Amino acid sequence: MQRFPATIIIEDESLRDGLQIEKRIFSIEEKLHFIRGLEAFGVRRIQVGSFVHPKWVPQMADTDELFSRLSPKPGIVYTALALNMRGVDRAIAAGVKHLAMSVSASEIHSIKNTNQTLEEAKKQIVPMIEKALAGGIAVRAGIQSALGCGFGGEVPTQRVCDIAADFSALGVQEINISDTSGLANPVSVFEMATRVRDVIDPAIEIVLHLHDTRGLGIANMIAGMQAGVRIFDTALAGLGGCPFVPGASGNIATEDAAYAMSEMGVETGIDWKGLCGLSCQLESLLKRRLPGRMAHILNPR
Repeated sequence: MQRFPATIIIEDESLRDGLQIEKRIFSIEEKLHFIRGLEAFGVRRIQVGSFVHPKWVPQMADTDELFSRLSPKPGIVYTALALNMRGVDRAIAAGVKHLAMSVSASEIHSIKNTNQTLEEAKKQIVPMIEKALAGGIAVRAGIQSALGCGFGGEVPTQRVCDIAADFSALGVQEINISDTSGLANPVSVFEMATRVRDVIDPAIEIVLHLHDTRGLGIANMIAGMQAGVRIFDTALAGLGGCPFVPGASGNIATEDAAYAMSEMGVETGIDWKGLCGLSCQLESLLKRRLPGRMAHILNPR
């Protein structure tokens, strides 16, 4: 049987990828409440928000203030997303220490998401990465739609590898392979992670951002571990999805992932039962049932 790592890192992205598609605007106090809850139950990487224009993503309008009001805990990484140089400048001013930025491997998704062609996006991201690195920020360079596009279908593996190799040459700390449209399966995840590993610096960590849109999230996560991936993005209660890709909802629920890893003997440091209570609070605020499974098993209604 395939040996699994002793430990993995789970980054919760409910405050960014989760809330960005919601109509309900969460207050800073509410966001801080969930950050404190994630900290208390053992989540050691939290994506706090994104530095994007509030016209397009109004839920992220207060990210600068949110960072200013954080009380950072030792051993926890607080991350954010930036999509342009203005976002990088705001992140630097806010004192962010770990910043994600990305391009889409899909031409049509790139245009719909950022109004840029892939080549334009690739040119734009280089000085963004260089400026963040020069400012002492750890950079996670992402490749959106790496495992398929909800608009254009299959994305060439070589294109993803070429983008990853370019990121590697810039000296980033992590490369994020994103299943933006939730089209991946365990075979495609294993093969893509393996191919990307072959073209980047061995010191760079590969991160998987997997959606559970079609119910394959945990299976894809396990395939990623088999390919040597040790960092995974999830979201409390399975909240979230890309607002610019129809039907691309459903991140892997953080509590579900932590439960699965616990059952497999893989350490995450996360109290999944505690997170279930936090997920129920999120459901109460949103007034609907969310996709995460373990909260409903632990707290049946």
